[in-house]
Amino acid sequence: MFDILEDDLTSEQSRSLLALHLAGMHASSPPEAVFALDLSGLKVPDVTVWSAWRDDRIASIGAMKLLGGAQAEVKSMRTHPDFLRMGAAAALLDTIINAARANGVTRLSLETGSGPRFEPALALYRKRGFRPGGAFSDYEASEFNQFFLLDLHEPA
Repeated sequence: MFDILEDDLTSEQSRSLLALHLAGMHASSPPEAVFALDLSGLKVPDVTVWSAWRDDRIASIGAMKLLGGAQAEVKSMRTHPDFLRMGAAAALLDTIINAARANGVTRLSLETGSGPRFEPALALYRKRGFRPGGAFSDYEASEFNQFFLLDLHEPA
């Protein structure tokens, strides 16, 4: 069981996990295809960040960016290596989906990369009902990135 908290990104653990996320995205993505938000990008009013904690340790982090027009985007999903495959990311994704519904979002989208490093996240998104979709917002499709969407008109 994890405690899910809205995160203001002031704790050292949150910032360290975010740094790990950014480093991982740069290591596994072509430079022109890294769309991960840095600390300043996550601290804007239209982005909400949550973190999953077990006892006093951060397990996972994730965010939702409101895009307007009843649309939002999943951002910055990353699980700490010590907590992989323990349900932290699933708990966070459920929190994001529920927050999107509570905010009147009818379409929740995400952009991610391709390749083996992205497969665990893709499996989680598919399990939660996300399906392939087209580019959205300011993204442009490439051979590397993929787009998924979850229609929140459908029953939970």
